[in-house]
Amino acid sequence: MAMRQIILDTETTGLEPRLGHRIIEVAGVEMVNRRLTGRHFHRYLNPGRDSDEGALQVHGLTTEFLSDKPKFAEVVDELLEYITGAQLIIHNAPFDIGFLDAELALVRRKKLATICPAVIDTLRMAKDLHPGKRNGLDSLCERYQIDNSARTLHGALLDAELLAEVYLAMTRGQDSLIVESEGARAETRAVNFERGNLKLVVLRASEAEVAAHESQLADIDKASGGSVWRCLAN
Repeated sequence: MAMRQIILDTETTGLEPRLGHRIIEVAGVEMVNRRLTGRHFHRYLNPGRDSDEGALQVHGLTTEFLSDKPKFAEVVDELLEYITGAQLIIHNAPFDIGFLDAELALVRRKKLATICPAVIDTLRMAKDLHPGKRNGLDSLCERYQIDNSARTLHGALLDAELLAEVYLAMTRGQDSLIVESEGARAETRAVNFERGNLKLVVLRASEAEVAAHESQLADIDKASGGSVWRCLAN
């Protein structure tokens, strides 16, 4: 059975729907069996109010730009048709779900939990994988070598596309790594060279380098419960 997932993102007028803040942009990127299909959903929305100054600096979507865009009520059926039955992938899911549920309540629709079977929070996942590190979208793009140079401002569609790449990188299993390494080995050609006159210079680690190495291993032990290096050494 095909696994259908929607990587979803929103932009809003502020941080708290209970204070009357609204969604101004919503976007989704479809993935089936871990393959991006190219079927996207993207709408700008007229929230009927101004954005907070802090939010405006993040997304750059002015009241004037949004004034001729549709209301949420005008696109809700299309949005629900797009996401119904899919597993949602969202970065900092409680934030987006809170806003989407608030918008759905205003048009007398059911909550997301009744529409989509599950939600994956990639921020929670990243914190588990990289404890103590920065796990914002830009930091994850840098960590997984994903080009985010076009992200000068937050935008729902671009952020959803980047998050899709981040999610695939974070969840790439060992099986795929083995397949990739075997494929790389198949294309590797052996090179013979004369080693008879080769003289190797061995540089021993200094006391400072040994101390830095031990400190690094201690950090790894603390984060993971035991480094592979120490296991091999023992």
